[in-house]
Amino acid sequence: MWAVLTMGIKFWIRRFVTVFFGALLVIAGAQMLKGRGVSYAIRQGFLWAAISASVFTLGRMYQSRRGQHCAICNDTPEIRGNGHDET
Repeated sequence: MWAVLTMGIKFWIRRFVTVFFGALLVIAGAQMLKGRGVSYAIRQGFLWAAISASVFTLGRMYQSRRGQHCAICNDTPEIRGNGHDET
């Protein structure tokens, strides 16, 4: 893909996995707080975490391709390579 070549596939896989597991915990936890069963909560968590992580990662890939950087994330190699990661 276009953005994979500029960022590396490991970067995008790591980003997808991070978002996936974060969303899984939040969604499954919210379902369990609603009183749903653990099995249902985990199934819903996996489904919506996969959708959320896919949308987020594909959106960031698109933005990265266009040269738009995330000010909150501040973790793209382009920003690090230019010395913009100072805190």
